[in-house]
Amino acid sequence: MQHERAEVRGRRAPLPDNYPYKRRMRRAQYEVRKQELQIELLKVQNWVKDTGQRILCVFEGRDAAGKGGTIKRFTEHLNPRGSRVVALEKPTDEERGQWYFQRYVENLPTRGEIVFFDRSWYNRAGVEKVMGFCAPAEYMEFMRQVPEFERMLVRSGITLFKYWFSVSREEQLRRFNARQIDPLKHWKLSPVDVDSLDLWDEYSDAKEAMFFYTHTADATWTVVRSDDKKRARINCMRHFLSSLQYPGHDEDINIAPDAKIVGPADTFYESLNDFDPDKQIRIRPGRD
Repeated sequence: MQHERAEVRGRRAPLPDNYPYKRRMRRAQYEVRKQELQIELLKVQNWVKDTGQRILCVFEGRDAAGKGGTIKRFTEHLNPRGSRVVALEKPTDEERGQWYFQRYVENLPTRGEIVFFDRSWYNRAGVEKVMGFCAPAEYMEFMRQVPEFERMLVRSGITLFKYWFSVSREEQLRRFNARQIDPLKHWKLSPVDVDSLDLWDEYSDAKEAMFFYTHTADATWTVVRSDDKKRARINCMRHFLSSLQYPGHDEDINIAPDAKIVGPADTFYESLNDFDPDKQIRIRPGRD
């Protein structure tokens, strides 16, 4: 039983061959680095409050990619009065009758606040498109509106981070199995999650189309390779911290992200430079 638990937690689970490291980050090292960075995050929060900054962090990725766990480590010691996590349920009938972005606009940060979106308006670019939860016309209109919408956010003074957590097929399956075994994680495994296993290529096409249309100068996508959860969390925090000019940074604390783990979408996915949306975007019929 002890051996099974160790494998479920990923301590001995092998990393994919194309991952830049052979071994997962050790917990002892992870805990030290995490505490250092969480102290820096508190400095950022104080700066945000004192200067009236508005920061929005969007976390996207495949199911079980590690989005929620990373957000948890970001917010673990932040003052809840100045930070929020937004994880919206599926839209209500009333929300379906509204402008698609409306329920997200209602949750944008105010002055002095950091907001973390655990999934966002990009549901339409991913699961809604692949599973046929939106009509083709709705999907294409969404892709047209997103760059303008995000440009408005940024030019209104919001600092926008968009993180894509990239997990391999093998690691996703291992995490799904862990959720199935662990009664405390059953709630994390939905029928849509299970269906996604057979739709890997469709989700890959949707991801590349999303980057093609929405990786813009105003709102770039940052990819986090997340097969090793601990390494992903640390380097996502580092990227966030290194992108902000906040006072009081401890020069002894390394906030430079590992370029093997974190990078812009057009660098991590070189195929985007040759992406042909007419050939690769396949839209399933929408539901009534």
